[in-house]
Amino acid sequence: MGRRPRDEEADRAAIRAASDRLLAGTPLRSQSGKLTASELITESELRRDVVYRHTDLIQDFQARAKAQDSTPIAMQELTEVNRQLTAEIVELKDELHQEQTRTKTLRMIIAELSLELEQAKAELGGVSGVTRLPHRP
Repeated sequence: MGRRPRDEEADRAAIRAASDRLLAGTPLRSQSGKLTASELITESELRRDVVYRHTDLIQDFQARAKAQDSTPIAMQELTEVNRQLTAEIVELKDELHQEQTRTKTLRMIIAELSLELEQAKAELGGVSGVTRLPHRP
C-alpha cells in the first residue's frame, strides 16, 4: 500500500486561487500579502515541493505581479487613500492649532473685560451724586 496520488487539478486550482487573492490584495492566509513565491505557497496551503512542480503557474504569478508593479492594486489604492488622509490630518491639525490660539486669545479678552466690568460696577456703586432714573416700561 502506497500513498494516494495527488490530485494535480485540485493543486493547480488552489495555486490559481491563491495567486488571484494575492494579486487582488485579499489574502486569506498570507500575513504580509507580498507578491512572492513564498507567499504564494503560504496562501495556497500546499507544500513547497507540490507548488514548485507547477512552475508554469509560479511563472504566471510572477509575471502578473511584475506587471502590476509588484504591489497589489488594492494595496496601491490603500496607499493612495492613506496619503490623502495623512495630508488631511496635517491640514486639520494646523486648523486646530489656529483655533486653539484664537480661543486662548478670546479667553484672555473675556477675562480682561470681566475685570473691567467689575471695576466699573464698583466705581459706579461708590459714586453718591448719581441719581438713578426709574425704568419706564
